[in-house]
Amino acid sequence: MRNLKLLRTLEFRDIQAPGKPQCFSLRTEQGTVLIGSERGLIEVDPVAREVKNEIPLVAEGFLPEDGSGCIVGTQALLDQESVCVATASGDIILCNLSTHQLECVGSVSSGISVMSWSPDQELVLLATGQQTLIMMTEDFEPIMEQHIHQDDFGESKFITVGWGRKETQFHGSEGRQAAFQMQMHESALPWDDHRPQVTWRGDGQFFAVSVVCPETGARKVRVWNREFVLQSTSEPVAGLGPAMAWKPSGSLIASTQEKPNQQDVVFFEKNGLLHGHFKLPFLKDEVKVNDLLWNIDSTVLAVWLEDLQREENSSLKTYVQLWTVGNYHWYLKQSLPFSACGKSRIVSLMWDPVTPYRLHVLCQGWHYLCYDWHWTTHRSSGDSSSDMANVAVIDGSRVLVTVFRQSVVPPPMCTYRLLLPHPVNQVAFSAHPEKSNDLAVLDASNQISVYKCGDSLHVDPTVKLGAVGGNGFKVSLRTPHLEKRYKIQFENSEDQEVNPLKLSLLTWIQEDVFVAVSHSRSSPQSVIHCLTAAPPETDGEQGRLSVSSSVAVDGVIISLCCNSKTKSIALQLAGGQILKYLWESPSLAVEPWKNHGGFPIRFPYPCIQTELAVIGGEECVLGLTDRCRFFINDTEVASNITSFATYDEFLLLTTHSHVCQCFCLRDASLKTLQAGLSSHHVSNGESLRKVERGSRIVTVVTQDTKLVLQMPRGNLEVVHHRALVLAQIRKWLDKLMFKEAFECMRKLRINLNLMHDHNPQVFLENVETFVRQIDSVNHINLFFTELKEEDVTKTMYPPPVTGAVQLLKGSHGKNIDIICDTVRTAMENIDPHKYCLSILTAHVKKTTPELEIVLQKVHELQGRAPPAPDAVSAEAALKYLLLLVDVDELYDHSLGTYDFDLVLMVAEKSQKDPKEYLPFLNTLKKMETNYQRFTIDKYLKRYEKAIGHLSRCGPEYFPECLNLIKDKNLYNEALKLYPRDSQQYKDISIAYGEHLMQEHLYELGGLVFARCGAHENALNAFLACGSWQQALCMAAQLGLTEDQLAGLGRTLAGKLVEQGKHSDAATVLEQYAQDYEEAVLLLLEGAAWEEALRLVHKYNRLDIIESNIKPSVLEAQKNYMAFLDSQTATFSRHKSRLLVVRELKEQSQQGNLDDEVPQGQESDLFSETSSVMSSSDMSGKYSHSNSRISARSSKNRRKAERKKHSLKEGSPLEDQALLEALSEAVQGTENLKDEIYHILKVLFLFELDEHGRALQKTFEDTLQLMERSIPEIWPLAHQQNPSIPVLGPHSTANSIMASYQQRKTSIPVLDADLFIPPKINKRTQWKLSLLE
Repeated sequence: MRNLKLLRTLEFRDIQAPGKPQCFSLRTEQGTVLIGSERGLIEVDPVAREVKNEIPLVAEGFLPEDGSGCIVGTQALLDQESVCVATASGDIILCNLSTHQLECVGSVSSGISVMSWSPDQELVLLATGQQTLIMMTEDFEPIMEQHIHQDDFGESKFITVGWGRKETQFHGSEGRQAAFQMQMHESALPWDDHRPQVTWRGDGQFFAVSVVCPETGARKVRVWNREFVLQSTSEPVAGLGPAMAWKPSGSLIASTQEKPNQQDVVFFEKNGLLHGHFKLPFLKDEVKVNDLLWNIDSTVLAVWLEDLQREENSSLKTYVQLWTVGNYHWYLKQSLPFSACGKSRIVSLMWDPVTPYRLHVLCQGWHYLCYDWHWTTHRSSGDSSSDMANVAVIDGSRVLVTVFRQSVVPPPMCTYRLLLPHPVNQVAFSAHPEKSNDLAVLDASNQISVYKCGDSLHVDPTVKLGAVGGNGFKVSLRTPHLEKRYKIQFENSEDQEVNPLKLSLLTWIQEDVFVAVSHSRSSPQSVIHCLTAAPPETDGEQGRLSVSSSVAVDGVIISLCCNSKTKSIALQLAGGQILKYLWESPSLAVEPWKNHGGFPIRFPYPCIQTELAVIGGEECVLGLTDRCRFFINDTEVASNITSFATYDEFLLLTTHSHVCQCFCLRDASLKTLQAGLSSHHVSNGESLRKVERGSRIVTVVTQDTKLVLQMPRGNLEVVHHRALVLAQIRKWLDKLMFKEAFECMRKLRINLNLMHDHNPQVFLENVETFVRQIDSVNHINLFFTELKEEDVTKTMYPPPVTGAVQLLKGSHGKNIDIICDTVRTAMENIDPHKYCLSILTAHVKKTTPELEIVLQKVHELQGRAPPAPDAVSAEAALKYLLLLVDVDELYDHSLGTYDFDLVLMVAEKSQKDPKEYLPFLNTLKKMETNYQRFTIDKYLKRYEKAIGHLSRCGPEYFPECLNLIKDKNLYNEALKLYPRDSQQYKDISIAYGEHLMQEHLYELGGLVFARCGAHENALNAFLACGSWQQALCMAAQLGLTEDQLAGLGRTLAGKLVEQGKHSDAATVLEQYAQDYEEAVLLLLEGAAWEEALRLVHKYNRLDIIESNIKPSVLEAQKNYMAFLDSQTATFSRHKSRLLVVRELKEQSQQGNLDDEVPQGQESDLFSETSSVMSSSDMSGKYSHSNSRISARSSKNRRKAERKKHSLKEGSPLEDQALLEALSEAVQGTENLKDEIYHILKVLFLFELDEHGRALQKTFEDTLQLMERSIPEIWPLAHQQNPSIPVLGPHSTANSIMASYQQRKTSIPVLDADLFIPPKINKRTQWKLSLLE
C-alpha cells in the first residue's frame, strides 16, 4: 500500500552541442552523462550543468558529414577511462575520454543494428545487418558468430510422452474441432521497426533476443546462455511487440502484446512460455510501446509509450509510465506525459544502474531530466476518533482508498475508489486535525481534485464503493464527494511541456492552501510555492490555483513534513540540512531548524521519510534513510529500522529483527530511545512485539488499538500492540468509559483486574456507572471471576511512568472483599432481580466465600414467585452456583445451615445417591435440635460449633463432650462454654493440665491446675519445671508440715543445682530446710562469693571463711590463670596459622591468574585436601555435598557441618575454621569480665593481693593481645561486600582483575558471619584499681 513519491528533479536544458541526440549512457562513478549524436559524442555534468568533453566523430570519418550517420549504442567502460561507441555503418570505436584518442577496434561490413553489453561488461553482443549475432570479449576478440534465426527450439526443448497432446484435451465451448485447428501466424505489428532487441539477465548468464521471423513474419523471443548456446524459443504469440526487458532478478522477461481490444504487457519464463500479464490503459492501435525498462532491484517497470497518428492535426504525446506489483496486482504509480514532437520528444531513457529509483530521460531538444523517487505511504494524520485511518493507493487514474477504522480490506481491493480523468501522480490528505479525511489528488494534467467528507446532496459518480459494497449489504460508510477541481496556473507553460513533474511534495496545509516544491532548472536551488485558490470568474466547475508566494531555498529540497498539531513544516535538503518553513508569517521566511541548544540540525545522511514529533516536550525531526538508519534530529538512534510511524504520543518502529517496538514519547529522551533500540537491550513485553519477517507499518488507527502491517508479498496483517492497547484502555478508564475499556480488554485478553487497579479510588467511587455501562450479567460475572489480590499495575501491566495515581495507591495490596461488597451494593440498588446471579458471584468470590448467605438467597428465591420478567428462578440460580462452587462443598455448606429443605434442593442437583443422603437426613430430623446440630457440625468437622451445641444438650452428654474436647484439643474454646465454679469447668481444666504435662509444658500445666484448685497436681507440675516459688506457694496451700516442707526444699534445691541456679538453691536450703552450711557450699560452687560471706556473717560462722571460702577462692584463681594461659596460647597459634593459610591462598590465586588454570568443581589440578584451593571452589563443593546429604538425619548433617569447619591443617576450609575458633576465643574471654571482677574484689578483701594482681595482669594481657589482633585477623577488605566489582572510569585492568578474583573467592552467604569481627566492649568495668 505504498506509492512512489518524487524526491527531486534534476534538469539540464538546452545543452550546447551540434546535431540531434540519438542515445546516451551513464558514467556512474563520475556522475556524468555520455550523449551520442550524428556529429559525435559529448560528456555533460548535469549537476554542474556544463559540457565536460566533446568528441567529434565526423572529422575522423566514422560518421558522414551530411548528418545521416547514426550511433546505435554507447557504453561507458567502468575499468577504463573510455567509452565504446557502435555506429550503424558497422564501426566499433573506443574513445578515451582523457586523451580524446579514438580507436576503431572492429568493423562489421553489413552494419550494426544493436550493441548490447553484459551487466558485468565481460561480453558484448552485436546484431549485424546480415541477421547474425556476434559475441566478443571485453577486449573485442570475437568468440562466436551465429545466425539470428534458428530452426531448433534449444536445449530446453520440452519432452512429451504422447498422453498430454492437445488433441486429447477437453476444449470446452470451443468444441472438439479446436483440437485440430492449425495455428495461424500473424505478422509483426504495423509500427514494428523489425530491428532485433537484446536484453540480458541481471547476473549476465543469459540473454534474450527478439526478432521478426522471416518465414512467418511474427516476432519470436529466443533465449541464449553465456556460452552462446540456444536454450529455448518462445511459443507463438500473436501481436507480440518489439519491446523487451529481462527482469534483473531473473524470473521473467517482459514484452508487449497487442490483443483485439487491448494492449498488454506479457511475461515470458526462461523456457519461452507465457507467465502472466497486465493490461495497459490504452486501446488497440492507440499507442505503441517503444521500450520496457526494469529498475535495478526489479521493483519498478518503466513503460515508454507513444501515441499513434490517428488524426492529422491531433497533438501526439509520449508517455513514461511506472508500474509496480503487489499482491499479484499491477499498479500504475506514475505517468509522465511528454510531447511526441519538437524538443520535448523523448529520444531515450534508462534507469540508473546504482540508485534503484532514479530515472534518466533524454529529450530531442538536448534536454536532460533526472527523477528520484522513493516509496511512501499516504495516510491520514488526524488524532481524534473522527479520523478514519484512510490510506490512499495510486493505481493509474484511480485512487484506491481503504478506511481501516471500519474495515480491513486487503489490497488490491479497497473500501472505495476515486475515478479521475487523468493518471494520478500525487495524493495528499489534509493536515487540518478536524478535516484529516479530506483528500487532494494531483493528476498528470496538473489538476488538483479536492474530495471532502461530509454530507452531499447528490451521489458522486467519481466515487465507487469497493469491497465493502455488494448485494444485500447496507453500507454505513460515509464516502467523500468531489468538492472542486483546480487547474494549476504556471507563469511559463513551456516548463510543463519539458518537465511534466514540475511540482513535487504536494502538501495540503489549510483550506484551499497547498504547498509544493519545484526545482530550479539552472542552479541547485529549490522554490517553495504556496498555492491558493483564485476567486472564480464564473460559476463553472473548474477552479484555478495560482502561486500566491514563492520562497527560494539554496539547496535541493528532497522531503517535506508537516505536524498537524503544531502546524510546523520541516524541509530537508539533499545535504541533510533541516529548515523550518514559516508559512503562517507574513514574510514566508525559511530558517534553520534548531534543537533545544540553539544549534542547527542536519541529518548525517539524506532521509527518505521524515516526520515531526514532540519528544520530551521538544519538537524533533525524525528521519529514516534508505539504508535503515533512523535519526532523531542529528542523532542516530538505530541502524536496523525498516519503517516507523508516529501516533499521538507514541513512536512505532519495525526492525530487521522482525519485531515492532513502541515507545512513549511524552517523557522520553534520546538516550532512553537509543537504549531501548540497542541490540543488547531486553525490553519488556509491553513495548515489544514480534511480527512477520519483512513487515512494514501501514498506519495506526487513532483512538483505537489497531496497528496495520503489510507483508513483503502485499497482504495485510492487523495487530493490537500491547502498548497501544494499554494506553487506550487507560484513557478510557480515565474518562470513565468502562464499557469501551471492558470490551477491548475482553477481546484482547487483558486481565480485567486493570479496571480496578488503574485507579482504585475512582473505580470504587463510580461503581454504579461501571454497572450501568457494562449492563450485562455475564460480563459482570466475568469481572468477578478474574479478581485477585495481585495489583496488576505493578506486575503484569506496569505504567510507562510513575503517575500520581500510582503514588496514591500505597504499598498495601487491594482488598477483594471491598470490591465485591461495593459492586454488589451498587447492583442491589440498581436492580437486584436483574443482577441476581452477579450478586451471588460477589458473595462467592470474597476471600472467605459467603456460601451460607448465597444458599439462603437461593432458598428465598424458591419460596416466592418471580416479581419481574427478568428475575432469576431458584433452579437457575442454583444451577449457576454449581458452576462456581464444587457441588460437594455446596452440599456441606447447605447442611451447615441446618435447613433440610435447602439441603434437599442442593442434593438433587448433585451426583449423590439418594440412598446415601436420605437415611442420613432422616436420622438427623429425629434428633433433638442441639444434638442434631452437634451431629451436623461434627460431620462437617466444625468441632468448635459442635461442642457449643453439645454443651447445651445437658450434663448427661458431658462425657461425650469431654472426649471430643480431648480428641480435638479444644480446651480453650471449651472453657468459655461453662461457668468457672462448675464441675465441668474443673474437669476440663484438669484434662487441659494433663495434656500440657504430656506436652512437657510443666509450668503452663501447673498454672492451669492452680487456677482450678488442683493444688497437688500443680505442686507436681511446678516441681517438674523447677519453679520453686510457685511450688512453695502450692505447698503452703496444701498445709505441709515442717519436715515435709524441708524435704520439699531439698528436692527443689537438687533440681535447681542441676539447672545451674546455685543462688536459688542456696536460698531454698537456708529458708525452708534451715541448712545454711549446705547453702554456703552451693554458693561457693556457683562462685557467689559475696552472698556466701553474707550467710557466714549472718549465722556468725567465721570459721567457714578459713575452712571453705578462702581455699575455694584460691582454687578459682588458679583455674582462671590456667584457662587464660591456655586461651592465649591457642589464640596465638590459630592466628599464626591463619596468616600462613592466607598467604598460601594469595600465591595460589596469583598463579591461577598467570597460568589461566580453570577452577571449579571440574578442576582436578588440586587435591581436595590442599589448603591453597580457593574458597569459591570449596563452597561450591560443599554446597553440592550438602545437597546430597540433605535428606539424611540431623545427626549426619551436624557431622557434615563439623567436618566442613575442620581445624586440621590442609583442610579445604581451614581459614574459616580458624576464624570461627578465634572468634569463639575472643567472645569467651569477653564473657569472663564480670566473673573476674567479682573474684578480684574477694582476693583483695582476703589480702591475697599477689594472687589478685597476677590474675588481673594476665587477664589484661589476654584482652590486649586480642584487641591488637582483631584488625589483622579481620581486615577491612573482608568486611566490605566482595560481590560488587570495582568498576568505573578510574578503574585499571589490574584493579578490575583483582575485583573479579575477589568476587570469585567470595564467601558463601551462610558463612558471612565469620568475617565480621567480634566486638570487645571497652566500657565494661572489670579492673580493680586497688590492686594496681
